[in-house]
Amino acid sequence: MSPARLTKRVFAFAASLASLAAMGFMPAAAQPAAWPQRAVKFIVPFGGGAGADISARLVAERLQQRWGKPVIIENRPGGDGLVAISAFMSANDDHVLMYASTGSFTVHPFQYDKLPYDFKADMLPIAQVTNTILAIGVPAESKITSLKEMVARMKAAPGKFNVALVPGITELVFDGFVKKEDVSVTKVPYRNIVEGVNDLSVGRLQMMMAAYAILQPGIEGKTVRPLAVAGRDRFSGAPDLPTARESGVPSLEMEGLVGLLGPKMMPLELRERIGNEVVDVIKDPAIAAKLVATGQAVNPGGARAFAASIQQQIDQVTEIANLVGMKRR
Repeated sequence: MSPARLTKRVFAFAASLASLAAMGFMPAAAQPAAWPQRAVKFIVPFGGGAGADISARLVAERLQQRWGKPVIIENRPGGDGLVAISAFMSANDDHVLMYASTGSFTVHPFQYDKLPYDFKADMLPIAQVTNTILAIGVPAESKITSLKEMVARMKAAPGKFNVALVPGITELVFDGFVKKEDVSVTKVPYRNIVEGVNDLSVGRLQMMMAAYAILQPGIEGKTVRPLAVAGRDRFSGAPDLPTARESGVPSLEMEGLVGLLGPKMMPLELRERIGNEVVDVIKDPAIAAKLVATGQAVNPGGARAFAASIQQQIDQVTEIANLVGMKRR
């Protein structure tokens, strides 16, 4: 083989390796023989009792038993996830992992002019754990019994339909729905979205879109009527509840991804090993039952599966942002 042809092949090979490395899917040349070597920390961008916090603690307890090392939960709520991100980025340690819902991270580029992180480059997927089940609910006394009826009521009384939404990706998806259905509503802001359930129950709100777990007390107390779930599949915890797509309103469809992420340049081999262990833990029926009881759908997947799900979410967010006129900042 001529030197020129050999050189071209070397450059082509180098380029392909660079592409793989940029996506976080390139095996490392070397890594520690044993991991973990000390305590592992999960940073959770929510307060205690939130869905992600509950699943993080269940997973951490089982992994601690497997690894023989402490797995510590550090709650860092606030700042739309940026407080937790700052702590994660500052650590720059493969024993400090992020356990979070990815929704905020995929929307951030359309909300903030300057971000202290690049989601795809700085937070590498390790394991997908659950989907947060989002539900659309109305007051139990409402005459609305389906999403189609809800849309009709919104069109009949523009601007007079009071709604409460979880900020971030949920609100963005709803904005896309408003645009596609050509309706007008009034958003009622809450510092704590849980407070909105009380207003929904007594009719001060006409609709609320939030995690099923948030609406669950009202649903069980018969003061809130759930119309549908937003995910692609029905929720095993409420199997009679249709999906938004089944209800004829696919513009309200979204998946709330929750999983484990590692720091920049964490070796793929290590991420896949941890991911496989997390998947084994989540497949335990006892763990799955506890998660379903808190409004979460078990959806285990390793590093590659989680990366694919995240990309789907990024694509959906980008499409909706373009639809409603939000520009990447």
